[in-house]
Amino acid sequence: MLMFAPGPIKSGEYSFDIGTAESCTLVLQTILPALLFADKASTVRIRGGTHNPMAPPAHFLQRAWRRAMGDMGAVIDIELKRFGFYPDGGGEIVATVQPCKGLRPCEWMSRGALDTAYAESFIAAAPAGVAQHELDVVRPGMGWDDSQLLVRGLEAEPGPGNALLVTLEHAHVTEVFTAFGERAVSADKVAQTVVRMADRYLASAAAIGEHLGDQLLLPLALAGGGRFTVEKISMHARTNAEVIERFLPVRFEFHEADDATASVVEVMRR
Repeated sequence: MLMFAPGPIKSGEYSFDIGTAESCTLVLQTILPALLFADKASTVRIRGGTHNPMAPPAHFLQRAWRRAMGDMGAVIDIELKRFGFYPDGGGEIVATVQPCKGLRPCEWMSRGALDTAYAESFIAAAPAGVAQHELDVVRPGMGWDDSQLLVRGLEAEPGPGNALLVTLEHAHVTEVFTAFGERAVSADKVAQTVVRMADRYLASAAAIGEHLGDQLLLPLALAGGGRFTVEKISMHARTNAEVIERFLPVRFEFHEADDATASVVEVMRR
C-alpha cells in the first residue's frame, strides 16, 4: 500500500545539489506548483544539469513554460546562473516564486501572429565552427536571415556542450524547440532535428507544442479547468492525466485531430 500524507506547505529558501548532470528543471517543475500555494515568497536554488536530453532546458522554462504559468496568475522568476551540459553538469538555476491565491483556468486555442523568431546555438569547450554550421543549416530550413541566427559562445561555462534552440514568440504563446550536440552526431543532424520540430509545429494550427502540452496538465488541474489546442497528444500526456485524476477532482478529455490541424485537450472539474 502506498500512502501519501502531505503536511502544510512551507515557504523559504531551498537549495538542492543533484551532484550529476541530471535535470535541474525537472526538480524545479516538481517543487514550484506546491510553493505557489505557500504563505510567502520562496527561493529555490538547484545545481546539476540545465541543458540535457530528455528534459526541458532552462530556456524552455524561462520563455515558454513561465509565460503560460503567468497567464494562469503565477508569478515566477527563473534565472540561469550557469550552464550545465550532459554528462558533466555543473549548472545552476535560481527561481523565485511568489504566493498565489489560486491559479486561474486558462485557454490557449490559437497561438496568434508570430512576433519574433530566432535560433541560438549555445556552445562550450567546442569549436565555434560547429555552432555556425548548425545555424547555416537552420537558415534555409526556416527561411531566416542572419539577424535571426545567433552563436552563443560560453567561454566560462563547463563543457563540452552544445544546445541548438529555436524560439518562436507568438501573440498568445511562446514555444522553444531544442536539439543537442552529442559525440558522433553531426551538426547537420542536430540542426535538421530542431528544424523538423519547429516546422511540424508551425504546419499545425495548434497553440501549444507537444512537450509544453504535457506540462500544462497539472497546473490546469490545480486551476480546476482549461483547454488548449496541441500539436500532438503524447502517451506521456495521457498517462500523466490518469495519475492526476487519482489525486484531484478533475477529468481530462482528449480530442485527437484526424488531420494536421490541431488536437484539443480539455480539463474539467468532476
